[in-house]
Amino acid sequence: MAGRVTRRRLRTRANLLDAAFSVFAAKGFGHVSIEEICEAAGYTRGAFYSNFDGLDELFFALYAERAELIAEQVSGALALDGPDLDVTAAVDRVADVLLLDRDWLLVKTDFLVHAARDPEVARCLLEHRARLRRAIADRLARARGHTRLSAVLGDAEGAAHAVVAAYDGVTTRLLLDRDVAGARAWLKQLLTALLTG
Repeated sequence: MAGRVTRRRLRTRANLLDAAFSVFAAKGFGHVSIEEICEAAGYTRGAFYSNFDGLDELFFALYAERAELIAEQVSGALALDGPDLDVTAAVDRVADVLLLDRDWLLVKTDFLVHAARDPEVARCLLEHRARLRRAIADRLARARGHTRLSAVLGDAEGAAHAVVAAYDGVTTRLLLDRDVAGARAWLKQLLTALLTG
């Protein structure tokens, strides 16, 4: 019985997250109520509150899913070279697989504005972003001694900051021009220039 309840609860949580993503993308994070998410998912407020304390926690669950996916995509693309790192080939692989979903970028940008006004939410968001940077920095650090990185970036941590900043810049452009193919091409150019000098 407990196993069935757990599976049902996991399914309810997943359905709430899917519904929230759709509603956030359509209306904007700051314009959505818990009731609207419950209605879109087909659940009661009780089901919502048995899974989340509020909209911020729900967003962070969404963010954790996407951040984990991006970290896996980046780590997987960078791991294929073994100890050596063919930077140009790795950049091509990363840019080809990296999540560039405009709806997610809209939701994330709305939440970024929300976090900018709330120091506690901002702290949590910074922690999530730091995990992605660490995954990139760890891989670049393992390649040190086998692969030369651009000296202007300093160490692997500096390179990871530059990679995330390039992604942020490319996704801002994508929000405005809606050109996913152009965003991928521009990301490849930026990362190649950054990491190879």
